[in-house]
Amino acid sequence: MSTQGVNSSSTHPLYKDPSTSTTSKTSAAEDMQSRFLNLLITQLKNQDPMNPTDANQMTAQLSQISTVSGIEKLNASMEKLMESYATVQNMQAAAMIGKTVFIAGNGLTLGSQGALGGFELSGAADRVVVSIKDANGKLVTSQEIGPMPAGIGNFVWDGKLADGSAAPQGKYSFTFEASMGDKPVKGTALQAGTISALSMLSNGVSLQLSDNKSISYSDIRQILN
Repeated sequence: MSTQGVNSSSTHPLYKDPSTSTTSKTSAAEDMQSRFLNLLITQLKNQDPMNPTDANQMTAQLSQISTVSGIEKLNASMEKLMESYATVQNMQAAAMIGKTVFIAGNGLTLGSQGALGGFELSGAADRVVVSIKDANGKLVTSQEIGPMPAGIGNFVWDGKLADGSAAPQGKYSFTFEASMGDKPVKGTALQAGTISALSMLSNGVSLQLSDNKSISYSDIRQILN
């Protein structure tokens, strides 16, 4: 069977006000600036009239406090930006529940509607052949797919064996070979999975598939629906 290639709201419960965590750092920077200016004023008041403070030295001191304050403000802004990004990412992750995605792997799950698999080709191919194996690694059938462009493509196995009988539902695996003329085309096997849950971890969001496999955003090669 051949197929075609498949080439915030602040009231949300996951929302966290990013301004609250930067108050202490901003206050620390302002306190440092205030103490520095007080020391500078005291120095000016008590300077020797016959030997006043060098203007270049004063400029260097003012430049120093400006640099320190600027770095503190930049750090506070970056932290706010990262927290806002994390909030948006968490909300996007929640919207992923129920989506079917492709990740690297060669697993096939045969259900009443057949089994979905995929591949990612490094170049165009005029011939792709998929070989389907049972849980013991025994070849049960093969399927020839027509020309495919470079990128991600998919196929659907209807569950029929080589003799035309129906294969039992369950877990299978597949391999594929792609070529352009007499030259092989490299590629990666992709397996489908449905996102059923997510976890908020300290290092990011973990997405859980219906088979209890945990993946990250970077593992997803394509979102199918």
